Amino acid sequence: MRQIVLDTETTGLRVEEGHRIIEIGCIELVDRRITSKHFHYYFNPQREVEAGAFAVHGISNEFLKDKPLFSHMLPAFVEFVKGAELIIHNAPFDLSFLDEEFKLTKQNFPLITEICTVVDTLKLARQLHPGQRNTLDALCKRYSVDASDRQLHGALLDANLLARVYLAMTGGQGSLFDVLEGDASAMASGVGSALPSQKYHLKVLLATPEEQEAHQIYMKTLQGAK
Repeated sequence: MRQIVLDTETTGLRVEEGHRIIEIGCIELVDRRITSKHFHYYFNPQREVEAGAFAVHGISNEFLKDKPLFSHMLPAFVEFVKGAELIIHNAPFDLSFLDEEFKLTKQNFPLITEICTVVDTLKLARQLHPGQRNTLDALCKRYSVDASDRQLHGALLDANLLARVYLAMTGGQGSLFDVLEGDASAMASGVGSALPSQKYHLKVLLATPEEQEAHQIYMKTLQGAK
């Protein structure tokens, strides 16, 4: 199964106010392993970045001046994601911006949801952890994914973190070994060095005396039933 973990950064929060995508980052997963393939570009949005958005991602108007237009990279982006399952945190936000960018190009491309299926990890996290904070930072902490490099938001960095959170959230302990194998493959091939390294910490929870006693009682019950 091929999955693409996707994140974007934008000039502002509301696509209805004409805000645009300025960065897109995609990480490829194949059979629950992170591969060395990724798609990452900055774009000239042809408008100003709002001060509030700049405070979040630190991407300036000056930095974006010489970057390509989204429309110029659209064919390559479609080629990278088509047929895959997209994994996005708070998917409606990113999808609304992607759909608008597709429309603005006035090219004969289908909308993103017509060429990909979508998993919203925010919706999934709320089902797994109702009533708790389910931001990417909170999920990184909950699943022991090292986010210490995340001083500012960044599409590729956040996609990389989300990939690790998603594997842990949907596969338990085994998914961490998938991540480590994927990292080893990328290092061996010499590709993907732009991705930040991660540290993994497995928390060991010891049974309390009460839990140990309950376990012994349960085992005796099982033995008596045989």
